[in-house]
Amino acid sequence: MAWSVEFHSAARDELAALDRPVQKRIQRFIDERLVRSADPRQLGRALTGAWAGFWKYRVGDWRMIAQVRDDRLIIYIVRVGHRREVYK
Repeated sequence: MAWSVEFHSAARDELAALDRPVQKRIQRFIDERLVRSADPRQLGRALTGAWAGFWKYRVGDWRMIAQVRDDRLIIYIVRVGHRREVYK
């Protein structure tokens, strides 16, 4: 079972605005861990409150907020940012 990753346009822009080493680290996490995972929920944590229904994935001090769509095996990333700012 292979998962694919899609980015919301704002998340793609947020990722592009990061420093190159951070971009590579996040992309490596996506390619080596998320896409190959049998269940991407094992790598993240469910969010609550205003972000209920979304999952967070931690890459150092950086976070990705995503929806896991089981019907199409897609991880849809809606936000990428530093842990202090990504939930605002």
